[in-house]
Amino acid sequence: MLSLADRLGGFAAALFDPALATPAGLVGPDGQPSPRRFAVYRNNVVVGLVEALKANYPAVCRIVGEEFFQAMARVFVVSEPPTSPILLDYGAGFADFIWGFEPVADLPYLADVARLERAWLEAYHAPEASPLRPEALAAIPGDEVAGLTFGLHPSLRLIWSRFPVLTIWRMNVGDGVPAPVDFTTGEDVLLVRPEAEVELRVMPPGGFEFVKALQQGRTLTEAMKTALGSDPRFDLSGNIRDLVAAGAFVDCLAGNEPELLARSVQP
Repeated sequence: MLSLADRLGGFAAALFDPALATPAGLVGPDGQPSPRRFAVYRNNVVVGLVEALKANYPAVCRIVGEEFFQAMARVFVVSEPPTSPILLDYGAGFADFIWGFEPVADLPYLADVARLERAWLEAYHAPEASPLRPEALAAIPGDEVAGLTFGLHPSLRLIWSRFPVLTIWRMNVGDGVPAPVDFTTGEDVLLVRPEAEVELRVMPPGGFEFVKALQQGRTLTEAMKTALGSDPRFDLSGNIRDLVAAGAFVDCLAGNEPELLARSVQP
């Protein structure tokens, strides 16, 4: 006799593989196996997941067309069924799937557009946090600045791309209008949601490496050296100013001081 775990495993496998027989024990009102009823249920599950992907990746859908997107999404759904009951979590691997999907090999930027859309979704649903106040940074003694480390907003996401991914995305969402694009120019993108809306901006030279280093817990000096090593055009003051304005920081620490400098200026 099959265990409950085996029954559930067989049921899940049959949902995403039409070649498998109707799971044992599934019967219709007449008490007989009902493959047609199960086929309808199977199709409804797949359609629901495809629609979830379509909602989460609107730019990808617009670029390839709805019919092609649905066919591509069905292949993904069958190859990568959900691992969580939370539908919002589904599709995290869609960009990697697109990267290896042969029929879109002539759209090498498509996977990066999908990564951007996934990052937008994650940023939108990230926890709330109060951004660092500009006055807090202004109050830090000059001799402590070099050793600062920053806490980044929980919604912050970074996308590196050798294509103009943000430009392409904006042309293919909402009222965006597709236009000629210079595919030789890459765009690194910062996403953050300090308030109600997700903000997206192209990062300046060295900015991606700078924020990535801060994200890894590097000091301000270490992050600056990393950024300059990547691009000598890196502008420290300009990047700090823009990141504070974007709400990318939530706190900062001087050296080994346990006290958060963000609290040094009362609201």
